[in-house]
Amino acid sequence: MHSKESNLKLVVVGLLLGILMSAMDNTIVASAMGTIVSDLGGLDKIVWVTSAYMVMVMAGTPIFGKLSDMYGRKRFFLFGLVVFLIGSALCGTAQSITQLSIYRAIQGVGGGALMPIAFTIVFDIYPAEKRGKLTGLFGAVFGISSVLGPLLGAYITEYVGWQWVFYINLPLGVIAFVLIAMSYKESIEHSKQRIDWGGAFTLVASVICLMFALELGGKEGYAWDSARILGLFAGFAVMLLAFLFIETKVSEPVISFAMFRRRLFATSSIIALFYGSAFIIATIYIPIYVQGVLGGSATNSGLILMPMMIGTVLGSQTGGLLTTKTSFRNIMILSAVCFVAGIYLLSTLSPDTSRLLLNTYMALTGFGVGFSFSVLSMSSIHNFEMRQRGSATSTSTFMRSLGMTLGITIFGILQRNSFSSSMTSAFGSGEASSFGDPRAALTPEARAQIPAPVLETISSALSSSIAQTFMWALVPAVLGLVFVLLMPGDRLLIPGKTAQPSLSKR
Repeated sequence: MHSKESNLKLVVVGLLLGILMSAMDNTIVASAMGTIVSDLGGLDKIVWVTSAYMVMVMAGTPIFGKLSDMYGRKRFFLFGLVVFLIGSALCGTAQSITQLSIYRAIQGVGGGALMPIAFTIVFDIYPAEKRGKLTGLFGAVFGISSVLGPLLGAYITEYVGWQWVFYINLPLGVIAFVLIAMSYKESIEHSKQRIDWGGAFTLVASVICLMFALELGGKEGYAWDSARILGLFAGFAVMLLAFLFIETKVSEPVISFAMFRRRLFATSSIIALFYGSAFIIATIYIPIYVQGVLGGSATNSGLILMPMMIGTVLGSQTGGLLTTKTSFRNIMILSAVCFVAGIYLLSTLSPDTSRLLLNTYMALTGFGVGFSFSVLSMSSIHNFEMRQRGSATSTSTFMRSLGMTLGITIFGILQRNSFSSSMTSAFGSGEASSFGDPRAALTPEARAQIPAPVLETISSALSSSIAQTFMWALVPAVLGLVFVLLMPGDRLLIPGKTAQPSLSKR
């Protein structure tokens, strides 16, 4: 293959560490967010700490995927590692939410290279019969990182300092860099092609315009019909049209529309988008619910995510193993049913919800989404030649990142508006504003200073707003189920076994 047999295991370990590091970054930050906000302030900008990272991941993913097809996987995986580590080091030095958001964007540039290229390398160096098991392992590591992230984030935040939730990436990244640099011997021939910089720029610009319009719209000084907000929406429309025009003209587009003519790839990518937009809400708002409603510490909010992440590991491993036994569609039907049920149950959260019920809801949601990390990674790349695998994987990853980015922004707006409305109803506009930002009362110390009747009202308002947000998240979850049903009956082809007619569908 592309590296000696004796080095394959070291390559896989390096790739797994890269995925562990980049995936853990999301959950480790989520569990520490309450403390970070208490320290740095700027709760109104909290959504950008995650959004900045996701926007840059989204921007870099299709570009790095295309570059890896053109010039090789190894150099761009290593480049992504270096940029990610630089961003991690800078995040630990942030003095404000704004600075932290900027440094998270730098992390995101590197993160855009890691996940899609890692999965593509596995497809390059292993035969079909081993890919299901390995892809399931990669997806499981993604889930394990999500378990490890909240635990480490909670412990480090309470006993060391939130800055170290970023510094923890550094040793993992260095080990991954050394293993890949020394063990991965890439031999694939690459041909230089023209890079679609126009498509890359217009795509990123359109998404940024849309996110700023959605995030700022309706706030003081930024009425929905104001010139600034209308200008941002106009910028989004213009840049999107320019992107679509450019992609139909260039010889090597960032996102090839020709790929979407394959029904399996198109449905897999759209499912990834809807899954991403719904699942990201759970990772962000469950820790806030535990701290702000149930009165838990950062450690509690980290531990409370464990059932969901354990479910993710089980779902990913199960999905990877089932790819050799049945079609991608059959596996994803089970996934979607569990996922929709989990999101619905989370929409019933209240201040009286027991920990046991919450754990059950989270485990079911995690199990449902876990399948997508392994199965969609395989179905999106199915039947593509080696020179197209980087683009196929990165486009699917891009769609998931786009869903997560839009989900954070849109559902963040819905949660904020619902919470503000409940607070105004309870206290009146003037009285509610006198509390400052009630969600800042996320630490036990801060809660102890608030009168019990007031705290109960705030907790009820926060709980209601989060439950309503999960109810809205049912929309993309159900749409994901619809597109699962539209998938063709393809399944993983293993050389030497008799192919059924349905195996070659596209």
